Formats: sequence, structure tokens, C-alpha cells
Amino acid sequence: MKDIRERLRARSRTAKFAFAAAGAVALGAMFWGISVLNPLPPRTVAMTTGPEGGAYHELGKRYREILARSGVELRLLASEGGIENLRRLSDPRSGVSVGFMQGGATGDSERVDLVSLGTVSYEPLWFFWRGTGNPGRKPGVRVLERLRGKRISIGPEGSGTRVLAITLLAANGIDRDVAQLLPLTPQDAGEQLLSGRIDAALMVASWESPVVRRLLASDAVEPASFPRADAYTALYPYLNKVTVPAGVGDLAKNRPPADVVLFAPKTSLVVRKELHPAIQNLLLDAATEIHSGAGIFQKAGQFPAAESVDLPLSDVARQFHKTGRPFLQRYLPFWAAVFLWGLMLLLVPVVGAFYPLFRVAPALYGWGMRRRIFRLYGELKFLERDLERRDSAGEAGDLVDHLDRLEERANHLQVPLAYTSLLYNLRRDIQLVRERLATRRETGAG
Repeated sequence: MKDIRERLRARSRTAKFAFAAAGAVALGAMFWGISVLNPLPPRTVAMTTGPEGGAYHELGKRYREILARSGVELRLLASEGGIENLRRLSDPRSGVSVGFMQGGATGDSERVDLVSLGTVSYEPLWFFWRGTGNPGRKPGVRVLERLRGKRISIGPEGSGTRVLAITLLAANGIDRDVAQLLPLTPQDAGEQLLSGRIDAALMVASWESPVVRRLLASDAVEPASFPRADAYTALYPYLNKVTVPAGVGDLAKNRPPADVVLFAPKTSLVVRKELHPAIQNLLLDAATEIHSGAGIFQKAGQFPAAESVDLPLSDVARQFHKTGRPFLQRYLPFWAAVFLWGLMLLLVPVVGAFYPLFRVAPALYGWGMRRRIFRLYGELKFLERDLERRDSAGEAGDLVDHLDRLEERANHLQVPLAYTSLLYNLRRDIQLVRERLATRRETGAG
């Protein structure tokens, strides 16, 4: 009995070690599969914004705060504007993965590796000039004709303002030959316009921009409406017509004194295609928190919107705009949700591949155990037939050795508990044949 207990303990220790080793190997394989087949998102992401102090850069700070809650660092890189943002995003060596882009800024050759997460806001093109009245509202007066021979700020190199301003001025026959076009930032343009050093300024800026609010409240500067707005929006589909209501800048002074019609391209949140889906969802979640409120040009919940102005929507964004935040991220911390989702993606094909094997494995195992016992049964059957063919006890005497060896093998056969009944039946049948053999020998001797 003591030997039996020792053998059972040894088997138990071996089984525990085998299960522990198998668990460690399975866990390691799981981590390897997640890291290779569905890698975890990066901890740091670079975002190209706009000039420091500008609207894009200030928005980037809010995105950075929100992503930091989930343990993701958003590194902000200031730029001259949307064109430089596009250049950085299109260059895989820049390390930039996300940025803001003004509608109408891309070309077909620059769309290969970029996708949009949707539009997030209107960015109106403001036209401020020094003078009285609104030239855009006078019958027969085309506002841009007043700019001939003037000093005009059209935005710095690399800014979306500059591209849009040059496009609209060129459509009206105004270029460097007939006007002095200056590469000023919105802040510098505002200062020089108020001091009289320039005559007009075109700038793409949000309603909340300090320079816009300051110029609207000034008596020395007037915001001008763009006439024939419908013609411009038809020719340039990325433009939208928006209206600044009279008095919205300063009700006491009635600034502006009349409604002002502006063009407003939409700003898109753009990422590189290979940016991890979990980070894209995190950015979309932040965009919802930042941009979904009501504004002077937008209704509550209008942004972020599933709109592809210049670039196609990413698959992640299309799903987010339909169903919202991914299921696991609604109830779990970000990194836990990402790991579990990666684990699910890894296990689904594994389970699908091994499920048939799991169904067949018990049957194969049972067949193998029974085969070991039935093989001895087959030998016992042959031995019994051999016994029937022999007439004398002497001829049957050599079968005793065969029977002893067969019984010894049966006694040392290791089978699971579920198959011990078959083994006991085999030993019993061996004993029956032994009794027949003994009877034959006794009969032969008599």
C-alpha cells in the first residue's frame, strides 16, 4: 500500500508540474500572439497642430489632457498651419500620426497614407478691412475689387489661410501684381490692421479666437461680407456659407452693424492609416467631448461628424460614428479593454481551429486506451484457440509461459480510472483461461 501511495503522489506532482508548464507556455504564447498579431497601441503619439497660441494649438492641449487620463501621452508639435500639418502627416519619417487639416488643403497625390476621423468644426474665413460700412453689402460693389493696390495679410507660408486666400483672390484677378500680399500671422495681422499699417486681412480662425473677437469689437475695422456666396460654394464644394449675426460681437455697440456672410471650410481630424485603432477611438472620444457643444455656427451634437471632405473616413471612425465608443472601453479602463480585445481577436481563430479537435480528442483518447487493453485481449483469444487445437496436456504445457507473460503485462498496464473496469475484466478472463489450461493438464495427467 505504501508503494502505491508513493506512486500516486509522484503522479500527482508530475501532473501539477505539467499543468503549470503548459499554463506558462500558453500565457507566453498569448502575450506573443497579442504583441505580434495584434500589437498594443503606443504610449506616445505625436500631433501636429498650428502656431502656438492659435486655435489648433489650443485644441491640441485639450486633446492632450483627455488622452492623458487613459495613460497616453500626446506630444504637440507647433506648425505654421494646415499645409505644414499635411506635409508632416504625409511623411512617415516625421513621426507625426495625427493633426488638424482645413478642408480643400489636400491634393490627390497626398491621400495615400492618410484617413479622416471626421470633421470637428467650422473654420470661417474672416475678411477685415479698414473703412466704414460694409462694401460687400453695397449694390454693384464686389468686395474683393476694393483690395487692388492695398496691403493685405493672407497668412504665413504653410498655413491653410494662405492657400484659401490666394485661391479666392486669384479667382477675382488679384495677385502680387495688383496688391501687396503679406505673410502675417493672425495676431500680427490684427495688430497691424488696428494700427493702420495694413489695409485688410484675410484669416481662417474660429469664432472664439481672441484676435477675431477684438477686431469685431473695434470701431476702426469692419468685417466684410462676401457677395455671390452661393457661386463660391458651388465652385469650391469644400466651402460652406455661414452668417455672423449683427450685434453678436458687441450688442451695446451693435458690432457688427449688419449680418456678415462668410465662407467656412470644415476642419478635419486626420491620422495616418497605420495608427492603432484603439488610439483612433481614443481621439474620437476626445473629439466628442471637445466639439459636440453648440456654437455660433453649429448646433449641439453636430460635430464630430462622419464627413469625408478631402480624405476618406477610416473604418474605425465609420464604426465609431455609428455605434459610439467600443463596448469594452465603456466599462473597463483603456489598457485593460485594449488587452482583452486583443486577446479575443487572438482566441477566436485559435478556438475556431481547435474546436473540431476538442470534439474528437476525447473519442481518440478513449479509443487509444481501449486499444491497449483489446490488444491483450486479442493475444488471449489466440492463446485460447491454440489451447483448443492441442490434444494432449504436454502439447498445452508451453502455453503456461505465454499466459504468465500476458498476465504480467496486464498487471503492469497503466490506464486511467475510467478504464480500470476493462482491465479488471481482462485479468479475470486471463484467470479463466488459466483455469481451463489447468483443467486440461489435470485431465491429461489422469
